[in-house]
Amino acid sequence: MKLRIRENTLRFRLGRSEVKTFDQTGTIGDQVRFGLGKSSFGYLLEKSPDSNFSASFADGIIVVRVPASDANSWASSDEVSLAGTFRPDEQTELKILIEKDFVCLNAHNDEDQTDRYPHPKGDNAC
Repeated sequence: MKLRIRENTLRFRLGRSEVKTFDQTGTIGDQVRFGLGKSSFGYLLEKSPDSNFSASFADGIIVVRVPASDANSWASSDEVSLAGTFRPDEQTELKILIEKDFVCLNAHNDEDQTDRYPHPKGDNAC
């Protein structure tokens, strides 16, 4: 799973097996480790019975909760993305985007693309 953070936007990209895991278990996450005895930075998606997206950050972990009905529909369809917003207060809006990760035809040599979705634009992608 990839996470891109820019300003107040969180963008997650999931490969095929990650979408399947999220669909079946209701949760998927990863972390960046900074060495033994050091802090780590984690990020987690989880299905929620609530009808709205929500998010939190505590103890070095970003947790994004996705409405289960929306997540189930997205995972079992050809839909590319699932988008929502979270408003923790009147002045703050966090945008959340969850996408299926496509093969990039001009990928860097060190990127493993075996678990990615076929690009809908085929040979004209990237």
